[in-house]
Amino acid sequence: MTRLSKIAADTFLNGKTVVITGASSGAGRAMAYAFARLGSHVVLAARRLEALEEVVTECEELGGKATAVQTDVTDAGAVRRLAESAVSFGGQIDVWINNAGVLAAGEFTETPIEVHDQVIRINLMGYIHGAHAVLPYFKEQQHGILINNISVGGWFPVPYAVGYSASKFGLRGFSEALRSELVKWPAIHVCNLFPAFLDTPGIQHAGNFTGRVLRPAPPVYDPQRVARAVVALVKHPVNSTTIGSVASLLRLGHLLLPALTGTITAAVVKTYLTHAEKTPATRGNLFEPVNFGTSVHGGWSLPAGPAKRKITKALLIGGLAAGVLLFVKKK
Repeated sequence: MTRLSKIAADTFLNGKTVVITGASSGAGRAMAYAFARLGSHVVLAARRLEALEEVVTECEELGGKATAVQTDVTDAGAVRRLAESAVSFGGQIDVWINNAGVLAAGEFTETPIEVHDQVIRINLMGYIHGAHAVLPYFKEQQHGILINNISVGGWFPVPYAVGYSASKFGLRGFSEALRSELVKWPAIHVCNLFPAFLDTPGIQHAGNFTGRVLRPAPPVYDPQRVARAVVALVKHPVNSTTIGSVASLLRLGHLLLPALTGTITAAVVKTYLTHAEKTPATRGNLFEPVNFGTSVHGGWSLPAGPAKRKITKALLIGGLAAGVLLFVKKK
């Protein structure tokens, strides 16, 4: 890259209007900082207004312009008002990032049905509400980038988180169908992100009906890596981006041997839940926001080091290879 092209790339996002849902913590907060450093106008949405206002202050200190819009993504009207506020703030909407999401863990029939409903409403309908609100603006201005932060859960089902898996698989189908519908608008892009497990406060916020303390499966990745990937997507949009070699391996394993990987995953989760420390059931942040966990990171062994990632990768590859051999022998 020449010096002039590098300068152009560094200034590309200056003054662009970027909407981020779920911006009060975790990957959303990391994204807000990344765009602010590049001089973007960031519109920050979440249910926790006080936390959003902290992010606004920090984004402005980093060189961006920022505003907070308290938004519950399950409310389609509230999401439409978020889009209107973004246009009033920035003149137009250049990028919309659907990022707000929740997790509920527990055996399917032991988890209240209203919990499954709420996970779908936030994780799936929240993204659909975002797309439905912003696409009329994109079509009118003939350009725009919609980014859906889906997670590896869009490819790899998670036993004991059935509603979560349903929402993430649904998001992948929604995005692909929507992208096909938008082919006559070549400058409107629908980009999907599939990160591996992240070191965010998300699992501390989770609904938990397992009776055991939840921890993310190692290795966990720094959410700032997701933020960098989002910035790269805005500069050079592509349909799908997988973040972390573990995510790629999980996707490949499920593609080749879905029954085997599902059985192994269920056994691993069951073993963990048998031995983990006990804890009372909680609905977490599903129905109301919680007053803790507003940082980018969750403190889960920050971050996964290269050696740890290599070991995990080797174990996954070894397990996948063993599964393939067993499958071949059975044939």
